[in-house]
Amino acid sequence: MAQPADLRGADDSVGSMTASDNLIDGRSIAEQIHRETAERIGSLKARGLAPGLTFVRVGEDPASRVYVGMKERMSQRLGIRSTTEVLPEGATEGVLLELIGRLNADSGVHGILVQAPLPRHIDAARVYKAVSPDKDVDGFHPVNVGKLLLGDTTGFVPCTPAGVHELLIRSGVRIEGADVVVLGRGTIVGKPMAALLVQKARHANATVTVCHSLTRDIAVHCRRADILIAALGVARFVKADMIKAGAVVIDVGVNREPDSSVKTGYRLVGDVDFDSVRQVAGRLTPNPGGVGPMTIAMLMQNTVRAAENSIRAPTLDSRT
Repeated sequence: MAQPADLRGADDSVGSMTASDNLIDGRSIAEQIHRETAERIGSLKARGLAPGLTFVRVGEDPASRVYVGMKERMSQRLGIRSTTEVLPEGATEGVLLELIGRLNADSGVHGILVQAPLPRHIDAARVYKAVSPDKDVDGFHPVNVGKLLLGDTTGFVPCTPAGVHELLIRSGVRIEGADVVVLGRGTIVGKPMAALLVQKARHANATVTVCHSLTRDIAVHCRRADILIAALGVARFVKADMIKAGAVVIDVGVNREPDSSVKTGYRLVGDVDFDSVRQVAGRLTPNPGGVGPMTIAMLMQNTVRAAENSIRAPTLDSRT
């Protein structure tokens, strides 16, 4: 869940907006969280425990290699002991499940992240379910999904929704009583995002509408939102005429858009038509530089919490 309030300074929102515009600076806020996480890592190491995070990648998908590399570098920077297990593209589901079983049993591994996407012949839901809920720092295990829906803060929340939640909190955006529209009903962002914000809890208590591909008059829903969170996966879907003046707009989307002027032949753009929406929104995230850094920050935080929990919890062998 979001970082407990007693670990946030009174001026945590400082730096979340630049002096000249209305951008929510995800990089700055992520750095705040990294500093807090580094302090917790230092405390663990003083007690003789080094947090351990293992990434599991199947195949050589270029984007997956980049994403895992970014997470590895941040782990190293913060002092988290990270390793990466790479299986060939043709590895069977059984081989992957066997690897996860070994990692579950390894007391030196506190967090396990299975990088998506997995090859088509592997049942992703079965794989995520195989990860121990205590080491599921991605928040995808059914136990952690259930805890989120129930408002049980002992579970792990998926990193991107948790990151968006922190962006809103640390930017001073009022969530309580707000009309929130979430574009997208995916299990990684849309559904857990709605579950976080609808809870009867501090920094929640919002009225949440989830829109998807079959929602009628989707622009009508968007125009009444105090907070709009776009996670549809459609490039530049949200236009200025879909935004209520002064609304907070969070762009989660990562989409490839053809662009012959760059070496790769494409550029990454969000779900929000940034240039036009910027003229209407009260606050909004850039893309990149908004949600992305927060996702990694929350992964690091989840891993440290898993390590802290391992001290307090009984060993697997002693459980009945």
